[in-house]
Amino acid sequence: MAKQPDNDALQLLKADIKAGTPANLYFFHGEELFLLHHYLQQLKNAVLDELTESFNFHRFTPENFEMRDFADAVENLPMMAERTLVQVDEIDPFKLNEDSRSKLIEILSDIPDYCTVVFTYETTPWKPDKRLKKLYDAVSKGQIVEFPKQNQRDLVAWIQRHFMAQKKRIPPELCVYLIEITDGTMTSLAGEIKKIAAFSGAETVCKADIDAVTEPVLDAVVFRMTDQLGVGDYTAALITLQKLLKMQQEPIAILGAVGGHFRRISTARTLLDHGRNYSELMKLYGIADYPAKKAMDAARRFSQTFCTKASELILETDHQMKTSFDDSHRLLELLILRLAGEAKV
Repeated sequence: MAKQPDNDALQLLKADIKAGTPANLYFFHGEELFLLHHYLQQLKNAVLDELTESFNFHRFTPENFEMRDFADAVENLPMMAERTLVQVDEIDPFKLNEDSRSKLIEILSDIPDYCTVVFTYETTPWKPDKRLKKLYDAVSKGQIVEFPKQNQRDLVAWIQRHFMAQKKRIPPELCVYLIEITDGTMTSLAGEIKKIAAFSGAETVCKADIDAVTEPVLDAVVFRMTDQLGVGDYTAALITLQKLLKMQQEPIAILGAVGGHFRRISTARTLLDHGRNYSELMKLYGIADYPAKKAMDAARRFSQTFCTKASELILETDHQMKTSFDDSHRLLELLILRLAGEAKV
């Protein structure tokens, strides 16, 4: 079961920054890189000033991280300032060798009052290993802050504020549409908002403005296709597949997305049959509320028998793609036709 984010840690970080009293040790991780970058910059602003930043800011990456240099940076006294900041990117403490782990425990257990150390993870998974108890205890003394994807309500308000900053208005339902056709992260949405605002010639953004400049992500288009199967619009589902293929999406990637969606829908169907709601699906898959709600809505249109058969057909198509010389495009079209046939039953 997916671990729920600790909102208290983020609130404490905000309070630290606002009061100008940052902690000595932070670990930043999570899917929402926009927020991670935002609060990392806020932390820098709270610790450093422009005149002395070059003396008091030290940054390490996998390319230049050495334990001795890291220890020196932590111990270095601030120059013409009150504090120093040491940023360490993509270094997993639990993957270090035993000697390095022992040295790291010593450093983290005795960070000077004037120093703030922040470990950041954008591509490296954050997976603390409780079996390494001494290191785990040393890490746990810091503030571990997760930046998860935001829920739909908060994202809608955020999108509207950012369009307002561009002197544009956007209805809530179009905010939801924009979330659905992107990956739903603030990082992606921020770029799309700028493009849409620049393109739109009206004060209020319309759907045509969004469609003109925003290319839906693969998952969004595949979900549209499964929705079309669910309502019995099989011709539209085939047309959507053709659009995906014309977008030069790899057939195996399309099949993977289809399989992922039907696995989620099958789980949602099981939850519905046992009287559970979308919050359970959020926990199981570690997803935000809006994709969970969409999956539950889709599951209402399919039986458990269909979901089981769909999984079998997808696995069969995957095997054929990887072992036969049959055309992958044809196999995908055949899969959609067979799924449509099963949905009619």
